[in-house]
Amino acid sequence: VQLQASGGGSVQAGGSLGLSCAASESSLSPYVMGWYRQAPGKQRELVASFPSLGATYYSDSVKGRFTISRDNVKKSVHLQMDRLSLEDSGVYYCFARVALGATSFWGQGTLVTVSS
Repeated sequence: VQLQASGGGSVQAGGSLGLSCAASESSLSPYVMGWYRQAPGKQRELVASFPSLGATYYSDSVKGRFTISRDNVKKSVHLQMDRLSLEDSGVYYCFARVALGATSFWGQGTLVTVSS
């Protein structure tokens, strides 16, 4: 299974960007899809996730600014990022798991650069 991410790019602080990620395998039924990010010199952190059952998750640092959505037909997940700050810069990775505790599939990573 491949996850193809798109979007990202460069934006000034306060601006918006959207990220999308789609699975290549149409028969995939992910238990959860979402996004991690990794800033230079920092560990990868979970930004947002959208499980098939249960509530969406947002890290405290993005809550109220980012919105995750999911299309189960297209096997895709989208992350709308608003009011971006310098601290949001990094490489964003989409992921999918087919079951709780299963190994994750990963997208190739897409760079988000927020400048002042």
